[in-house]
Amino acid sequence: MRKNIATGLVAALALTSPPAVAVDNGIYLGGSIGQSGLQIDEFNYDASATGYKLIAGWRFLDWLAVEANYVDFGSGDDRVAGTKIETNADGVSLSAVGFLPVGPVDLFARVGAIDWSADLSSPGLGRAGDDGTDLTYGIGAQFRVWSLSLRGEYEIFDVDGADTVDMISVGVTWTFL
Repeated sequence: MRKNIATGLVAALALTSPPAVAVDNGIYLGGSIGQSGLQIDEFNYDASATGYKLIAGWRFLDWLAVEANYVDFGSGDDRVAGTKIETNADGVSLSAVGFLPVGPVDLFARVGAIDWSADLSSPGLGRAGDDGTDLTYGIGAQFRVWSLSLRGEYEIFDVDGADTVDMISVGVTWTFL
């Protein structure tokens, strides 16, 4: 009896394992949430905020995808010379994403561009804004189970005027085509 149960369990695992490990190429959608940061060393400004990202991509090869993201860096603030300064930034990015599949885990790296806009405000100084298109790059890992992927990622946005704009996030994607 135990032999039959063990044989049945091994057979069930053998039948369910390949789809969980196979790369699921196609169009995917998802989202992530995380911590963003903005540093401007010249003014001793260092703000962090909760940000999020909406993800749309097309993985057309096991090792390569094109991904578009809407990134909202959230609203952060810091004091500069005793004056509170608040920043609010977002952008749309387009990146090439290279994957290294290792079983059910994908290690990945991205490089692309972000079209961003940022607003700065201070109660005593008023409002100012800026925008531009700059380089973005990052690394991450995701765990795949059939069409669902759970991912963690660190990205850097090479925004003019800032020393560091980055985001660390966790999220989920679903491949459906």
